[in-house]
Amino acid sequence: MSTQFLGCTVSVKCDESLGTYQGQIVDLNGQTVTLTKAFRNGVPYPSPQVVLSAKDILHIEIISTEEAEDCRDEVQTSSKVTVRRPIAKRAGRSVSECIPPLVLPNSDIQQQSNARKPLDSMQSHPEPAANGKIYLGEISTKNQKRSSQRQRWQEKDEQAFGTPIDQSMEQDFDFEKNLALFNKEAVWQEINSLKPDIVRQSENTRGSVPKYRHDENVIESEPTAFRQIAVPSAGIREYVTDDGLVIPSITVDLHRQLIGAADRLGISWDRRVELLGRAGAEIILQLLGGGHRLNPNNAHQWPTVVALCGPHRSGAAGVNCARQLSSHGVKTVVYVENSEDVFLLQELSLYKLSGNRVETRYKNLPAVADLILLALGEEGSPRTVAPVATWANSNRAPVLAIEPPSAGTPGIMTKFSLLGGLPLSHSADNGRLYLCNLALPAKVFSDVGITYRSPFGPKFVIPLHSNSS
Repeated sequence: MSTQFLGCTVSVKCDESLGTYQGQIVDLNGQTVTLTKAFRNGVPYPSPQVVLSAKDILHIEIISTEEAEDCRDEVQTSSKVTVRRPIAKRAGRSVSECIPPLVLPNSDIQQQSNARKPLDSMQSHPEPAANGKIYLGEISTKNQKRSSQRQRWQEKDEQAFGTPIDQSMEQDFDFEKNLALFNKEAVWQEINSLKPDIVRQSENTRGSVPKYRHDENVIESEPTAFRQIAVPSAGIREYVTDDGLVIPSITVDLHRQLIGAADRLGISWDRRVELLGRAGAEIILQLLGGGHRLNPNNAHQWPTVVALCGPHRSGAAGVNCARQLSSHGVKTVVYVENSEDVFLLQELSLYKLSGNRVETRYKNLPAVADLILLALGEEGSPRTVAPVATWANSNRAPVLAIEPPSAGTPGIMTKFSLLGGLPLSHSADNGRLYLCNLALPAKVFSDVGITYRSPFGPKFVIPLHSNSS
């Protein structure tokens, strides 16, 4: 019976001086047990084999019997034993409790009871032989089931993967040849014959209906008239809006006729100056930072605007804009050298009610300003370089001009310009142009021979760009 345990992986507990050994049995007799590739107390044993005497062995337990059946046939025909490397015992890891312990024949060592209670369904008790010796019982029922199941798996693997690969799979598949065998036209006619009449009619007329992208309008509309303003005497420049509408410039004489028609029909200067002041305040508030800067919790960075105004209607528009800015809480300072103009005096009287400063000497102006509102010159006024230009250029603040001369304000480089009605042919010195809607009726334009359709749309102020086309 000793040969049936060859190849079994066992755990051999010896006395305290030797410790515990684990390995595979390669030789078993009445007095000794020989283990190969053994581990001692979880550490690989330095020698290829270890021989344990029966008198030193206290307890033997079988860890695995998977190698035993394979070794039986080999032992009968050959003296070589093929074993696998035993599993090293780690701390806290117990040996198998479902296999009955092994007791050497002709030995006085008795089976010690295991500290852990084995499962009854997996325990096999040792049986006495005819000669009175104690030997290992039969393999448990569970191990037999595992062997039979493993054998079935091997048979299935052999059926699935043991068949040689068909040599025809190595040839490339001829797609064109097989596609030619498929009569697509006949199949398509058969599919169409099964469709209802209304479906076939809709598919036949589908080619005549244009296809639209996701960003195209399905409803047809009239093309945009890019030239919807025509003037009898145009200037040398043309401008275009963000929507592509062309805005022609007008001459100085036609501009005077347009303003005269507005005054005659009741659109007086008092009405127009409020619109100019409001448009200028709207642009300036955005240039100052909008709600990020004009916030009650940001009082330590409240902006300051200086308005440089001349004695004419453009200067009066600058004072009006400063008054509207002060109503938003912006600190404003108005500078005027001469206040003899009646329109300027009227706006100054209203501005002084806000409690903000009015200066007549440029030396009293603040050293730093957040923005400069420029209204020193208008079309037709004498072109003189004012001393205040030196202060404006040294301040380095952005400059917004209201109704400036078409050639620019002498000595001051403007960054933005606000215009009313229709623009003149402005030079590049006036910076970026913005057109304000003065709400002039169509009758005002028709009286001076202008064909006019509003280009403003939903906006009150629109930017103008030079038309290079």
